[in-house]
Amino acid sequence: MVFTGIIQEKAKLIRVDKQADFYQIEIETSINFSKGMKIGASVSIDGVCLTVTSINERNLVFDIIIETLRVTNLVDLEVSDSVNLERAAKLGDEIGGHIISGHVSGVVQIFKIEKSENNHILYLKTSDELTRYIFSKGYVSLNGISLTIGEVNRKDNIFLVYLIPETLRISTIGEKKVGDNINLEIDTQTKNMVDLIEERQKGK
Repeated sequence: MVFTGIIQEKAKLIRVDKQADFYQIEIETSINFSKGMKIGASVSIDGVCLTVTSINERNLVFDIIIETLRVTNLVDLEVSDSVNLERAAKLGDEIGGHIISGHVSGVVQIFKIEKSENNHILYLKTSDELTRYIFSKGYVSLNGISLTIGEVNRKDNIFLVYLIPETLRISTIGEKKVGDNINLEIDTQTKNMVDLIEERQKGK
């Protein structure tokens, strides 16, 4: 399954059942979002591809296993939290953002937020491993949102993104604070290209 990084709505968690290395969450969606949804369907929740395990009218239930809890920010979920939702893309759908798999590369932290009358800029702290794949004007997915990278500070492993008003309106990203953890998915084409170049350099 693939997604486009264009958030369709934000929705609240109405139940979070935490067990040992396993969560079950229930999300209340709009009627439009859940219309035609079937058990087994894939949904991106804050950029993580999860499978619908139960449907109760417009409420959707998902199971989260240990590996997903380990590598994403879903481990921090609590009742009443809001999350970004996107249904899996269908053949022929317009790709408004970029192709996203829903397989998170790692978690980054909001280092700084700049707000002005016309701008909302996030500075994100990452790691040496992930910074290798982050380039100015390239693409990343942050909590499921397809975004273009602004400047990159490789020395301090910090990059920034500029958020437009529509992104702030439709998603939860404008509600995030300094110190919050964000799911990052690296663009697959960028990752493959960097890995290929490094392999060829090692082979010289």
